This record gives sequence, C-alpha cells and structure tokens, in this order.
Amino acid sequence: MDPVWLGIAFVLGYAARRAGLPPLVGYLVAGFVLHAMGVEGGEVLEEVAEIGVTLLLFSIGLKLRIQSLMRPEVWAVASLHMLIVVASVAGVLIGIGAWGLGSGMGVTKALLLGFALSFSSTVFAVKILEERGEMSSRHGHVAIGILIMQDLFAVIFLTTTLGKLPSPWALLLLGLIPLRPLLVRIMERAGHGELQILYGLALALGGAAIFDSVGVKADLGALILGMLVASSPRAAELAKALLGFKDLFLIGFFLTIGLSGLPDLKSIGVAGLLVVLVPFKVVLFFILLTRFKLRARTALFSSLSLANYSEFGLIVGAVSAQLGWIDQEWLQIIAISVALTFVLASPLNISAHTLYARFDRWLRPFQTRQRLPGDRPISAGDAEILIFGMGRVGTGAYEVLWKRFGRNVLGVDFDTQVVGKHIKDGRNVIIGDATDPDFWENLNHDKVRLVMLAMPNHQENMYTVNRLKEYGYKGRAAAIAKYADQARELEAAGIHAVYNVYAEAGAGFANHVCDRLEVS
Repeated sequence: MDPVWLGIAFVLGYAARRAGLPPLVGYLVAGFVLHAMGVEGGEVLEEVAEIGVTLLLFSIGLKLRIQSLMRPEVWAVASLHMLIVVASVAGVLIGIGAWGLGSGMGVTKALLLGFALSFSSTVFAVKILEERGEMSSRHGHVAIGILIMQDLFAVIFLTTTLGKLPSPWALLLLGLIPLRPLLVRIMERAGHGELQILYGLALALGGAAIFDSVGVKADLGALILGMLVASSPRAAELAKALLGFKDLFLIGFFLTIGLSGLPDLKSIGVAGLLVVLVPFKVVLFFILLTRFKLRARTALFSSLSLANYSEFGLIVGAVSAQLGWIDQEWLQIIAISVALTFVLASPLNISAHTLYARFDRWLRPFQTRQRLPGDRPISAGDAEILIFGMGRVGTGAYEVLWKRFGRNVLGVDFDTQVVGKHIKDGRNVIIGDATDPDFWENLNHDKVRLVMLAMPNHQENMYTVNRLKEYGYKGRAAAIAKYADQARELEAAGIHAVYNVYAEAGAGFANHVCDRLEVS
C-alpha cells in the first residue's frame, strides 16, 4: 500500500497547494482518507514520523541562539500563557461538564486536558515560517523560543509523571560540551556533498539515540546536538542540505495524525468546541507579547504562528490515558482538534501580512510606548538605493553599487546576526523588513530612486512589490527570481528588472571573467 499512500499524499498535497494552502493540510486530509479506507499506520510510518520530528528539532538547533530563550518576552510569555490557558480551559471544561464524556470532569482531569491543549505545534510553526522565509525574523525568533520553552515544560511533565528519572549516566552528556570544537571541525571538513548530509543525519539521529539511551527525551538530544554546531559557518548550509529529507519524513508525521482515527459525532462536537478556544490562545499571546514591549506587528505574527494545538498535546494525553487520569476517547478528540487547527491556521498565516496591513490601526494601540531593541520602526534616512535581503546576492549587489554611489546605498535585513556581521565589516546595513507596512509609511519616497529585492523567498518579494504600489512609490524596482514563472509573475506585478539567479549565472560568470582577464 506504500505507493498508494504516497499517491494520495501527493494528490491532496498538490490540491492544497493549488488552493493556496500549505501542502501539510493536504497530508492531514490524506491521513483521514487513508483511515477511512481502513489503512493503519503501523511501525514503519511511526518511525518515519519520528525521524521527521528529530530532523526538525535538529534543524531548529542549527539556527537557535540560546540567548533568545533568556529574554523575558520568551520565557515569561511562555510561562504566563501556559498558566492562564491551563486554568481557563480547565474552567471551561468543568463548567460545561465536557458534554457528559467519560466518567465526569473532575479538577485533575480538566487541568491535564488544559495542559495538553496549552501547547502550540513546533512542526506547524517551523513549516510555516520556513515557507515564508521568516525563520530568522524577529517574530520567528520569538515564536520558536516560546515553542522550545513549551517543549521543555513537556519534557519535565513526561519525566515526572512516568517516574523515569534519567540514568546516572546522563551526567556524561555534559561531556558533549567540550567536544563542540571537534564536532564543528569535522562538519567544516566534510565538504559540501553527501558527506555533509550524512554527517548531519548522524548528528541528529545519533544525538537522539544517545539521549534516549540514558533516559532523556530523544528529541531533546537532536535539538542540543544542533545547538552545539550552530556556531559553524556551515550550519546554515547543512540546514538547507537536510531540508528535503526533513520535509519528506515529516509527511509521515502529518499522515499519522489523520490515521489516528475519526471520532463519533459527539467527540467531533467537543473537538469543535476546543477549536473555538484557539482564538483565545492567539489573543492572549498577542496581549502578553505587546505587554513585554513588542510591536503589534511582531506580536501578531508570532501569535498567528502559535494559533494551533500541538502534537505534544497528543503525547501528554497518551501518557495521561496510560496512567488512567483521563479517558481514552479524549485522545481522538485531541487528535481531531490538532488536525482542525492546522487546517484553520494555515490560511491565517498565509495572509498574516495582509491582515496586519488591514487592521494595523486597531492593533497599534495595544503597543507600549517603549520598544525592545531590534523591534522599533526604522527609517531609511537619506538613502537613495535600498537593497532588501543581505545574503550572498544582496551583498554582491551592495558591493558593486557602493563603489558607484557610496553612502547613498543602504542594505536592509531582518536577521540581527546578519546585520551585525555587515556592520562589523563596515557596510551601511540596518535591521528592517520589506514586508513591514510601518517601514513604507516612514519612507521618504521622493528620495529613494531604486529598490532592489534580493530576498530568496518569492512570496515576500511579491508582497513587497504590492506594498510599493500601495504606498505610492514612483522609483524603479528590481528583484531576483529562481525560476522563469516567478520572473514572469514579478514582471507582471510591475518590477522593472528581474534577475533570474539560475538562468543568468552563466552570463554573469562570463562577464566577470572578461572583466578580470581583460578579454576583448
């Protein structure tokens, strides 16, 4: 049946993509379809799903900055949000008697269910942020930091409730810290091909196995191994190399949610009621994040990334059911709730920029007068040429234009680490986001005569083009594209010059050689 599974997953994933939704929505539906056909998941699919989640957490570790977890807007918001949600959901469940499900709704059962439903999905948020190219953005860092704090809470719960304390041998895991330079050196000498991918898989899966062998959650091992080598210049390259493997294995995760079973009508009703509580989670995140001095835009995007229930809720529910603390039927209810929130949260996240642009006048009053560093509205000053996206392409363009126009050139990037490196190297670069309406409102449109979009994410480039027209920009605009259909779409949207980085690489190489070698 494996080819049938793959075929159904592809067809429904493709249909979701054509409908403007992430493919993961199609994979969820594929799981329900397969369940209706009488297909059962089995051990192989479970192992595939586990590998996908392990690679996901390893990839997060490769991009994680540990200092981001120490910020109050992360650890304090995650803690306060969980406490309020647990208490509120428990109160709602006790108040309605959970529609008479099981043997009644006592305080202990209600609190456990509230705890299970307080988590947001790491898998969903990372997939959404990666598809939008916003993993390194301010709101991406905040959302991922909150998710990791939630995961740590889940690990503590699972460790204490199962009564499985880590083995004394777990202390030896501290020996991984002095091994970090060696691990980084091996990664840098593994090259750029299959050895690099194999080394990444060995670190992720090996780290998970080592932690699991000493009684510590395996996924935490993958996350920590990723963090240990995150300082290497090759970390970002390794994350890109593993991206296809991670996405492929995660299909198994989404299928397993659908294959977990379809509840009866009463359970569907309760699941629907739980889904109605998700907006409360989102509003609460937004209020807490703005109280901790984040802009309304950052708070909204972070909150929408967390607008769902989590796979960890299923794990917490399974452990609670195993111990007899909740009824078994609640597992199906949580599973259908997770799936429904994935489906509903997808279009919300896709239209996040549009939602903020439409409702910003109602959202901004929630901001505090003070702003955290790195989350303040920016201005381009007297710059005449703006380059958005200071990766390899953007940096190359900056160097050429700087030689011609000097200080009139300004680079803009939303990754604070990237901006810091450019400033250290003497470049005129600021923290900013091309998709931020606040930036375009403060821009001196009469001064800027050229905007260059060097961002690798096509959706971001398209959104920025529309904002340029909306705010009355009259100058010239250029953008990069990876594929011919993307180039045509940008040109149709009004971009004056599109550079296809793949198709024109050869021409650029030839011109470079002719200039350097003075070939005539």
